[in-house]
Amino acid sequence: MQFDGLIIKGIGGFYYVEAAGEIYECKARGVFRKEKITPLVGDYVKITVNSDAENTIDEIMPRKNYLKRPPIANLDQLIIVASICDPAPSTLVIDKLTAIACSMNIEPVIVINKSDLDDVSELTKVYKSAKITTIASSAKTNQGIDQIKAVLNKNISAITGNSGVGKSTILNCIDKDLDLLTGEISAKLCRGRHTTRETQLFKSGAGYIADTPGFGSLEFERNGIILKDELQYCFPEFERFLGKCLFTSCAHINDKGCRIIKAVKDGEISESRYESYKLMYSEVKNIKKWEL
Repeated sequence: MQFDGLIIKGIGGFYYVEAAGEIYECKARGVFRKEKITPLVGDYVKITVNSDAENTIDEIMPRKNYLKRPPIANLDQLIIVASICDPAPSTLVIDKLTAIACSMNIEPVIVINKSDLDDVSELTKVYKSAKITTIASSAKTNQGIDQIKAVLNKNISAITGNSGVGKSTILNCIDKDLDLLTGEISAKLCRGRHTTRETQLFKSGAGYIADTPGFGSLEFERNGIILKDELQYCFPEFERFLGKCLFTSCAHINDKGCRIIKAVKDGEISESRYESYKLMYSEVKNIKKWEL
């Protein structure tokens, strides 16, 4: 029998595919190895389920995106968790993560955690004005938890953020079963011969959350470089001003007649976001596409 399915786990050459309400252990056909294609968690696939032989992955549907580290495909959202204090938020780190997500066709969602400890209004205002979904949250008061559940619904999401910002606590507030993602390797993941913890998708409502061991903000940043000419498109709030500068080659740094710079002066783009853009531009301005 043939089914359409979703790879939710892959380990030791075996892939676990959710299809037709069941989970099937499958092997990839040899043609993928010949073509040097590796199935990834998050891949939508066509499988054949056999009663007297191994189940097989026959076809991998086109991917809208994929990450190399951690290896996962077709992410809809990146949930970027920062805390208002302990540790203090870094707008540059947040802005790098949102830009990389945008460059990979992944929707960024920012969660400003620990709202019970300090005022988050200014920081949330910055990102809401940048057209990025932003949620203030607190595990102690339960603020924002229902909003986070809502954005996770019907999507494949990964969660990133620096150590100590409260990712684990938020996951446990969303769904107690997601404690699997935050503690030691559980008995559920250690059955049989498969004892190594790998990237895996867990159900949360009608969506999935990627359990990506060791996945922090630094790890996500290693997925690629945004070239200088593409960087402007990774700041959503720039969009309505692009093409309106005096010169078509405008880099939006110190250029005469730059509409982005004017928008910053007029308060239409936040200064912190623009400063991040300039720092990121300076990091990549001498990198050529062929060098990659």
